[in-house]
Amino acid sequence: MEAAEPEDSAVAERLLTSSLRTSYDPVVEIDWDAPHTPGAYWLPPHRSSLYGTALWSGLREEQRVELTKHEVASTASAGLWFETILMQMLIRHYYDADPTSPRAQYALTEVADECRHSIMFGRLIEAMGCPVYRADPFDHLLGRFLKATASGPRMYAAILVAEEILDAFQREIMADESLQPLIRMVSRIHVVEEARHVRFARDELARQVAAAGPVGMAYARLLVGRAAHSIANRLVHPDAYAAVGIPPAVGRAAARANPYWQATLRWSAARVHDHLAGVGLVGGPGRLLWARAGLI
Repeated sequence: MEAAEPEDSAVAERLLTSSLRTSYDPVVEIDWDAPHTPGAYWLPPHRSSLYGTALWSGLREEQRVELTKHEVASTASAGLWFETILMQMLIRHYYDADPTSPRAQYALTEVADECRHSIMFGRLIEAMGCPVYRADPFDHLLGRFLKATASGPRMYAAILVAEEILDAFQREIMADESLQPLIRMVSRIHVVEEARHVRFARDELARQVAAAGPVGMAYARLLVGRAAHSIANRLVHPDAYAAVGIPPAVGRAAARANPYWQATLRWSAARVHDHLAGVGLVGGPGRLLWARAGLI
C-alpha cells in the first residue's frame, strides 16, 4: 500500500501544478463595466431552447437576443445552485481525508476555484440585468439532500453531470466570435478551470466505483439519474420566457416539444453519459430519468 500512494496521487499532483499556472480571478480579469455589443447574441441562436419553433419565428431580432440573455442567466443560476452543492460535498469529503495528501489539497483547490466561479456567475447575472432564476422547491430540497449525504460514486458522478453539460455549451460559446465578449470571457475562464475539475472527478470516480458494491452502485445509478434530470430541467427556467412576453408554461411546452432543443440536450450530455455508462452508472430506473430529461 505504501508504494501505491505516489501513483494514486499523480493526477492530483499534476492538477495542483496546473492550478498554479492557470487560475483566474474573474473580478480582476473581466471588465464588468464594458458596454454590451449591440445586437450580439449571448449564446449561439441554434442553442436557444425555442430555436426553430413558431414562437421563435414570431420574435423580433432584439427579442431573440434578449431571450438568449435570459437563457444564459438561467443556466448561470443553475450553475450557482450546483456549485454551492459541489463545494459542500467536497468539504465533507475533505473532512475525513488526510490533509497532507495531494488529493485532499486538490479538493480544497477546487473549492477555491468554485468560490470564484460562483462570484463570477453572480457578477454575470448582475451585469446582464437579469434576475436570479432559482430552483423550484423540490430541486432545492434535492440539493440539500445531495450536499448532506452524497458520497462515493454518486457524488463524483453528479459532479461530472453538472460540469460536463455546462462545459459543452461554454466550449461552443468561447469559440464563437459573434457572441457577446462578456459571456465568451466568462466561458473561457470556466472551461479552463473546469477541465481540471472534470479530470479530478473522473479519477476519483474510478476509485469509488472500484470500491462500491452492487447495492451502492444501484443506488448511485438512481441518484445520478435524478441529478441529471434536475440539471437538465434547470438549464432554462420557464420564467425566462416571460422576459420576451411568452407565458412561462407556453414557452416550456414549446421547448420540450422542440426537436432542435431535444438535439441540443442530447449533444450537451453525450460525453458524460457515455463515460458514466461505461463505468456502470447509467441503467435501471436511473436511465429512465436520463431519458425523461431528454438527455438520451
